Amino acid sequence: MEKVQGEMEIERWERSEEISDAEKKVIQETWSRVYANCEDVGVSILIRFFVNFPSAKQYFSQFKHMEDPLEMERSLQLRKHAQRVMGAINTVVENLSDPEKVSSILALVGKAHALKHKVEPIYFKKLTGVMLEVIAEEYANDFTPEVHSAWTKMKTLIYTHVTAAYKEEPPGDGGGSSTEATDPLAAT
Repeated sequence: MEKVQGEMEIERWERSEEISDAEKKVIQETWSRVYANCEDVGVSILIRFFVNFPSAKQYFSQFKHMEDPLEMERSLQLRKHAQRVMGAINTVVENLSDPEKVSSILALVGKAHALKHKVEPIYFKKLTGVMLEVIAEEYANDFTPEVHSAWTKMKTLIYTHVTAAYKEEPPGDGGGSSTEATDPLAAT
């Protein structure tokens, strides 16, 4: 059975709060430790995501029928996707001081997932929540309330920017093809 978030939490998610310079620094410092182990952390995030929200696997032909977390962990396709996810997050973290670049990166991800992969936007909310859980658990000594607060803003930033693409008017014929080659999270 999948977890369902309450309406109040969903409402709170929708409000993106500004990330202060101090919080950006906290996110970047925490992320440097996480990214040093990016493949394993990325795989842990995706496995928990697919275990907690099995319906999300419908978008991944290569591993949508996998039930066993150990089988998922060994999947080369899942590992490759985990690397793309972590690489995209890394690019966002590295560019937190450049809001236009962050917006551009996440818009590409959102457009590809909205237009090409047809992923429901709620899965980004679920994925970013799982990301925060896994990072908080695996780096518990570093995850003070201050760090948790900064990362909560980060997950909201990711979600709101990625899902903004879902609110735009769909482009005309041929739409989405320009993002295929540049989408760091393509589900292929």
